Amino acid sequence: MRYLNPTAERRGEGKPETFDFLGFTHICGQSRKHGKFLVLRKTVRERLLAKLKKLKEELRRRWHQSVAELGRWLRSVLQGYYNYHAVPGNLASLNSFRQELSKRWLRALRRRGQKHPMTWVRLKPILERWLPFPKPLHPYPTLRFDAKYLR
Repeated sequence: MRYLNPTAERRGEGKPETFDFLGFTHICGQSRKHGKFLVLRKTVRERLLAKLKKLKEELRRRWHQSVAELGRWLRSVLQGYYNYHAVPGNLASLNSFRQELSKRWLRALRRRGQKHPMTWVRLKPILERWLPFPKPLHPYPTLRFDAKYLR
């Protein structure tokens, strides 16, 4: 999609720069429906990878806990991550985080024993039970600040 801002084009400027702030990469874009200016926010890639690395180490440390205990702990970690990063437009990043966390949990469960190898088919019901799917928890700023006070 091409960035259309007539004022910026007259001045000879292009699309504004992206920047990282508070764990998000802020990108200038346009809405598909109306073509209006929109600030897109995506999780900073380095922050996402750092969190996954910490979770991998913690899974290694909690290797011998039961699947239910691990599931409860991972659900709380994942919900906390969603609580901060679940802004409109960041759903793909949250789905990616959940998928990568699932891969790491599968790897940890496969490394626990030799008799019963864990497969994706066996893991799918466990993931559905313990790892919630992301949904936007924060509204768009226009809705958030659209307070009406009775006078």
